[in-house]
Amino acid sequence: MKVLKFGGTSVGSVENMTNVKNIINDGDKKIVVLSAMSGTTNSLVEIASQIKYSNPERALEDINMLHEKYILVIDELLHDKPLNSLTKSYISERFNFLIESTYKTFLSVIENQILAQGELMSTFMFNSFLKQEGINSTLLPALDFMRIDENKEPSIEYIKDNLSAVLNEVEVAEIYITQGFICLDATNEISNLQRGGSDYTATIIGAAIMAEEVQIWTDIDGMHNNDPRFVEGTKPISDLSFDEAAELAYFGAKILHPQTVLPVREDGIPVRLKNTMDPAAKGTSITDNHFETGIKAIAAKDNITAIKIKSGRMLQAHGFLKKVFEIFEIYETSIDMITTSEVAVSLTIDDDRNLDKIVSELETFATIEVDQNQSIICLVGHSIVNHEGTHRLFKILKDVKVRMISYGGSKNNISLLVDTKNKIPTLQKLNSYLFELVTL
Repeated sequence: MKVLKFGGTSVGSVENMTNVKNIINDGDKKIVVLSAMSGTTNSLVEIASQIKYSNPERALEDINMLHEKYILVIDELLHDKPLNSLTKSYISERFNFLIESTYKTFLSVIENQILAQGELMSTFMFNSFLKQEGINSTLLPALDFMRIDENKEPSIEYIKDNLSAVLNEVEVAEIYITQGFICLDATNEISNLQRGGSDYTATIIGAAIMAEEVQIWTDIDGMHNNDPRFVEGTKPISDLSFDEAAELAYFGAKILHPQTVLPVREDGIPVRLKNTMDPAAKGTSITDNHFETGIKAIAAKDNITAIKIKSGRMLQAHGFLKKVFEIFEIYETSIDMITTSEVAVSLTIDDDRNLDKIVSELETFATIEVDQNQSIICLVGHSIVNHEGTHRLFKILKDVKVRMISYGGSKNNISLLVDTKNKIPTLQKLNSYLFELVTL
């Protein structure tokens, strides 16, 4: 059995939902993971924010506008009157829940419940559409089997056991529809896997059922060798290893959730990135195989903060780095890049919620410099540190001021830190320097 995930754009209109129906209706048994309709999660975030900041009137306006949008989509999608009526009734229940939430004391659990409504609605609507089209499908409620533990990691054994039980309980079907993104937490309250989490849902399910393949369908034809939003003439990459894909996802490639490949990597379950708007395009295959050496792709991660920690006693101070890292551990802040000299450590973080507290503690034993609005430019490929053409990337040093370089920590990754205002020209220049090196 395969697992296919379709993002918000793929189910964002009746035309696109029809494309998805045509893609999945091939006679093979599969689990289909759906995101919320495009724009819905943003609307729900705004509604939750209005409730949080005691503006129920504005929240109710937004709820009613979103409800009207869904009614229009249902009327266009479902011409079967009983299915149309049934779906409208279910959607109205979801919006009634949102209305009731405006009168409740705002808690994080309420926010998560609000954000879950998008996936619940998209899957019910799409399942009704498949039934109308005579396709044998059934819903698998993700909240019956998807759960994260106290560390916000997927509870794999729980998911395996409960997904198996749910599959045995529901009506046997050719296509099983389930929600991406949403899950239960360790206390059985509704939670989620963060933005882009539907990709993660798909590979978690793929690992749980030992899927033949996991397919991630989006609105672009695979992983590109640079960011097509900023660089002209980028090309899709036909093959990536799990390691390469994981590096690119973590360092900013928007097509994949950063943790997508982790559940399937150990079992070698292939992941394929495909384009809903162009199903015939090959896309990108992610496996445990390594293909060409050299730099394959470039990604960028924004909202980076660089921290320079300087101490004249560092060279002789046993345990200095341990002391530094313990502060970041206390405030649960991960480090992306790090470089050292005899008197200073420079590092980067992408979560600045506790920046003031971290700096305050570091200043008790060191001089601190902070640079915000930085971007990490990540270059990824198999064994690029050893590749004969990699030196060409350093031509960038004559064109752009590079704040830090991470080279050698991984054979598959070289990272540069630049001011965000220089990100786009850096991506463009690297593209012109590098991509005559490999055939993609």
